[in-house]
Amino acid sequence: MARKVLLVTTVEWTSTARYAGGFAAASWAVEALCPPGAPVTLSRYIGEWHAYRPLRALPCLRKAIDKAAPDLVVACDDRAISHLLRLYAKELDAHGEQSAIVALMRRSFGTPENFAEMMSRAGSMQTSAKIGIRTPETVAVTTEQELDDCLSRFGLPAVLKVDGSWGGDGVVVARTNEDAQSALRRLLRPASRLRNAARALKRKDAHYLLAAISPPPQHVSVQKFVAGRSAASAFACWKGEITGALYYDVLVADGAIGPPNVIRRVDCPQMAEASRRVARQYGLSGIFGLDFIRDEAGDVHLIEINPRTTQGGTLAFGEGRDLPSALAASLTQCETSRRAAIPNDVVVFFPREWQRDPASPYLMNAHHDVPWDDPAVLKDCFETVAKDLVRPRNSVVDLLTPTEQCETSSARPIWRRALARS
Repeated sequence: MARKVLLVTTVEWTSTARYAGGFAAASWAVEALCPPGAPVTLSRYIGEWHAYRPLRALPCLRKAIDKAAPDLVVACDDRAISHLLRLYAKELDAHGEQSAIVALMRRSFGTPENFAEMMSRAGSMQTSAKIGIRTPETVAVTTEQELDDCLSRFGLPAVLKVDGSWGGDGVVVARTNEDAQSALRRLLRPASRLRNAARALKRKDAHYLLAAISPPPQHVSVQKFVAGRSAASAFACWKGEITGALYYDVLVADGAIGPPNVIRRVDCPQMAEASRRVARQYGLSGIFGLDFIRDEAGDVHLIEINPRTTQGGTLAFGEGRDLPSALAASLTQCETSRRAAIPNDVVVFFPREWQRDPASPYLMNAHHDVPWDDPAVLKDCFETVAKDLVRPRNSVVDLLTPTEQCETSSARPIWRRALARS
């Protein structure tokens, strides 16, 4: 009988579907707990998906685990890992070491008790510095006076971050004292109950309703600014030891602090050593990621630990660099199959670079991370792009949207030609 993984996500990211393809290539059965309508529900690699409901997060999670009976659980976003850790704590308190869910969580994540520190941006960076990883000084702040004290040491610019945020949200690069103080007040003060209720209705997202009912505590840290270019590692590990990893520099990002649009895979001993030390320090099992800044001298500075999968980890660069395959092999203790290796070290994440600049030179020369192997997911990507973008002249939408002149096969818009190929 095939081993089984349960992918858990609370957001509608296409990357979850890409992880499904990676585990399926390793001959694992794949199920998912996700919002209805998430791209992963369309994936041909999913045997079954289970509906995630924000207002009943833990019951949904428990039900999905009971029904799927997975060998491993993989968290695909920050909120998902928070839910999983809450369920672990409840099970441990109620049933102790005999709980099957407790055993599953420890098998899937290593040492769940260590995640509280790892998910604290200040705590994780301070521990990273203690174990010899180059990292900018990072301090938790709760008052304007504490922030002033940090700024007097760090100088400007400085980076303010709130715990539990992702994708560049909840991060502010402050270039003046006034900007820093304003950012601190904004980050410490959650949105009003009325505003969250309005967001819940407008965006049809019950997470905002939960925030309106019970505003979450805000934990803010300030980090010394490091000039340079973003870089990252994504790694699979088992009982604190790295079993597969890839390292990359970010060539183009979605904004100054957003997710990557274009990356270049690199061999980087510094990122490899930092990843090894973090995995060992926290006793990790699973798939995780680290964010770095590469300075002008070429040295990398760890700025953040991602306690879950990242988009970079979806990429397959061959043996030891295909993370779902590496994690699967860690559990079975035997070699597993994997996806074909990407032949180009430069990768364009689809469809963001198309949206940013349809004339980007990377679109001509890099590998396009397009889910050709998963047609329904690909179609959803195109439909989302066409729906979300306003159609400016000569933009990517002109390539995606049919026109009256599209009568011949060669004149058809690119999304129709793509689907015809698949």
